Amino acid sequence: MKNGILTGFLSPKRAVGRGEPLFADEPKTIAELFQQSAQKFPKTNILNFKRDGQWRGVSGEEMFLRMQKCSASLAALGIQKGDRVAILAPNSPEWTITDGACQLLGIIDVPIYTTLSPASIEYILQDSGSRVLFLENEASFAQLRNVIRNIETLERVVLFESSSNNESHTTFDDLLLNGKTDGSKFENECNADEIATLIYTSGTTGEPKGVMLSHNCILSNVIDAGEKFEFATHDIPLSVLPLSHIFERSAMYLYIYHGMSVHYAESVEKVPENLSEVRPTIFVGVPRIFEKVYAKAKLNSANAGGIRERLFDWAIDVGRQFAMQVSQGMASSTALKFKHAVADILVFSKLRRFFGGRLRACITGGAALTDDIYLIFNGAGIPVMQGYGLTETSPVITSNNPEFSRLGSVGKPIRNMSIRVAEDGEIEATGPGVMLGYFHKPDATREAFTEDGWFRTGDIGRIDEDGFLYITDRKKELFKTSGGKYIAPSPIEQMIRASRFVSQAVLVGNGRRFAAALIVPNFEMLESYARHKGVPILTPKEFCRDSRIIDLIRRQVASHTKDVARFESVKKIALLENEFSVEGGELTPTLKVRRRIVDEKYKEVIEKMYSED
Repeated sequence: MKNGILTGFLSPKRAVGRGEPLFADEPKTIAELFQQSAQKFPKTNILNFKRDGQWRGVSGEEMFLRMQKCSASLAALGIQKGDRVAILAPNSPEWTITDGACQLLGIIDVPIYTTLSPASIEYILQDSGSRVLFLENEASFAQLRNVIRNIETLERVVLFESSSNNESHTTFDDLLLNGKTDGSKFENECNADEIATLIYTSGTTGEPKGVMLSHNCILSNVIDAGEKFEFATHDIPLSVLPLSHIFERSAMYLYIYHGMSVHYAESVEKVPENLSEVRPTIFVGVPRIFEKVYAKAKLNSANAGGIRERLFDWAIDVGRQFAMQVSQGMASSTALKFKHAVADILVFSKLRRFFGGRLRACITGGAALTDDIYLIFNGAGIPVMQGYGLTETSPVITSNNPEFSRLGSVGKPIRNMSIRVAEDGEIEATGPGVMLGYFHKPDATREAFTEDGWFRTGDIGRIDEDGFLYITDRKKELFKTSGGKYIAPSPIEQMIRASRFVSQAVLVGNGRRFAAALIVPNFEMLESYARHKGVPILTPKEFCRDSRIIDLIRRQVASHTKDVARFESVKKIALLENEFSVEGGELTPTLKVRRRIVDEKYKEVIEKMYSED
């Protein structure tokens, strides 16, 4: 670290500036990445999907040929370099092939989350000026028919799953069939510093902004972040997060770059089944996935009761101790090693089997991973590593790795990225992964950068003496009580969620005399608790009004937040029967809380908490 700036390892082969070329033996564009992978890895199953109960593979050669055919058809439709093409569909080989086809032509693709409201989808299509829209099937087309009619720039809709064409849409199969190509080497249509994709932010505090990422932004990030881990051709990843998320999109490029056999999960509901079938070695997910896995395992042990529940709790505690000592570089005692070995046989091996039994790297980001979840999974032999970044940084800024990590930290900068902390605590970053700017928003772009060109992340954090970065909160999410005290809600919410009886928590209190919390209980765990205590099993609504349950959650909150400052302590709680969700508007597609929406939607509940004081 020099002058408060922490820089990742700088390869002598590559300069740091945005838009500068990668060195000769690496792909300069995403199109070249796909082409090189098809040539270097003649596998029959680069892309894998499940259909009619069977896993089926697409070879690297076939993948690239389909990309060429798709791009030829788009060109025949008059779609040119620099035009925008939107993709709104779940993960599939067709999604990746369409992305590759756009890159071959120099088209800017616009991924859209399937969970967005029609109004948000219409805004993105209008703002981007998309000329073609790729959708999953006729059902999704029917849902968006009115939106599609309003988009003047939209000329063609293509359905990934459809048996026939009509005046309103084209099938993907026919698009490929009409693509005239001899499969010869393609001519690269774009440069490394040109825009590859336009990804719209979730819009937690305002309307979404289109983040412009170049080929160099994404590829430099893919290659530099990938050096934190030892990836190999024989690795098998399961694709779970939506490809509209830059985290999963970059991970997909990383898989293809290394010639891995990617498997697309059928759906969120089918993930447990797919994990046991695919038995992945690499898994990329958000912290919520790991929280739910642990909550389910804990619930199963609680329902079993007796010796099984006590054994589970003992094993988890042993795992925490073991992982804590490993994270601190301490040597474990012989007694702890023996306990850990016993716990591994009786409990941890079953937890690993849930993920297929051969995971060697779990990479998580997009939200904060609690220390407790980190210790539990690493103590169980499931190496969960946390990184940090944003859509605007392609996305990775920092990352831990299995050999070198620190509890509570999001790691050190990846190669060629630099970070610093401003006087007000905001983290700032620079490097080749930083965006080109926001589409059609020059004022917002200027506001996103400092006078000397560093990107303002909007996150508050600190860097320790060894160069590890710690995130403490979002700058715009800090709120001030009427007493003038600033409170960072995220760390306190994490503490509350550490309770097995809590599913979700959102802190409120801006302009109020004290902090309060809206809490969605873990109703499955409450049922187990009620069963254990011999009280009636209630509905979620009844649980939220039951004085015994309210008292239980209140005690849980007090216990898990006992170390916060007095002005940060949660004085009131309100229990909610419905989970915060993307569909309900409280969460963004990347599962971040839209606090303004929560405040508006639960205004009466919040007012009641403070009026009762």
